[in-house]
Amino acid sequence: MTKKFSYLVLCVLGGMAISFIRPARSFNVNKQLSYTDRQVKRTLAKLGDTCLMPRSMNADQTSWHKVNKHDWTSGFWPGILWYDYEYTKDEKIRQQAVRYTDCLESLSDPKTGGDHDLGFQLFCSYGNAYRLTGDERYKKIIISGADKLAKLYNPKVGTILSWPVMVKKMGWPHNTIIDNMMNIEMLFWASKNGGDKKLYDIALAHAKKTMQYQFRADGSSYHVAVYDTADGRFIKGVTNQGYGDHTMWARGQAWGIYGFTMSYRETKDTSFLRFAEKISDIFLLRLPSDKIPYWDFDAPKIPAEPRDASAAAIAASALLELSTLEDKPVLRQKYWAAATALLESLSTDAYQAGKDKPAFLKHCTGNLPSGYEIDASINYGDYYYIEALTRYKKYKKPANEN
Repeated sequence: MTKKFSYLVLCVLGGMAISFIRPARSFNVNKQLSYTDRQVKRTLAKLGDTCLMPRSMNADQTSWHKVNKHDWTSGFWPGILWYDYEYTKDEKIRQQAVRYTDCLESLSDPKTGGDHDLGFQLFCSYGNAYRLTGDERYKKIIISGADKLAKLYNPKVGTILSWPVMVKKMGWPHNTIIDNMMNIEMLFWASKNGGDKKLYDIALAHAKKTMQYQFRADGSSYHVAVYDTADGRFIKGVTNQGYGDHTMWARGQAWGIYGFTMSYRETKDTSFLRFAEKISDIFLLRLPSDKIPYWDFDAPKIPAEPRDASAAAIAASALLELSTLEDKPVLRQKYWAAATALLESLSTDAYQAGKDKPAFLKHCTGNLPSGYEIDASINYGDYYYIEALTRYKKYKKPANEN
């Protein structure tokens, strides 16, 4: 896992200097996108004619564990295919992207069940499909999915309910997980593309309430915020997938960085921009030397704890966008450098699955407290990795400004 580096890029985070290690040679994004294309084709060769989606591979496995459309991760595989098509312009990849996206259409039906994960399921798939094709059929499904997601909004609380099952199982009257900051992107988008304007209001209210209560004073996040359904008051912050209620679960923090960066893009509310900076800075400040976080920043056995490459991929994609939205030149450069350092580390043999298995990344952690997908390849890690690579290729590196 060692690698020689030639120089350091220093950035100031909260008054403290933090280095982003940079390799001697510049980052070759086309090389990495060609790698992801090879891995996509390896996976397709094994899947056959099915609507089952590849989800994960444990460290000792070389074949994907597959799930049906109802799994919360079902939208990531079609999304990966659309990103691969965007790079390759390969018609065979486009056909597969269309086929797997179509497998999810019934999820937008208001008569079927669903929860907050509709954003992951439908916007990662149909959102990218519409972005790259302009097919109006895709737009209609996104808007239907947004309307369905909005039904989980509780106006007394001001957020979308995440896990209806937890109301009885855990005694959480209204629970909102940090992951939900990702799903409100579909509401923002739908409200601006023919959907009901109330979808924007719901997304905005959710982001504001989450910003107010789902983070500690230092900028670290709770996985779950529990609210009273009668008066909307915040009851407590707890965890379901982190080490403890008081700790910073790495993927949850990355969801927050991505979600508030996106919220600033959609609203131009500078309070979201400043908050995205704050929660990014604590994430970056606490990274280990190779920039890939442990699954929880406060796990007690660090450095003998599993890493989470998926959290690094999510953060890399978010930080690239944050760098393009920044209103201060020094911050544009800082977040670009941070994102690049994350991508560079993810693109080494230490974290790429390579020839061993048909995934992009290894060393991801799904749910350690529940004992599954530990030190694994996971489809959402791969999705945000290829999204980050695509953004790196499309975005313009910030110029050196004083």
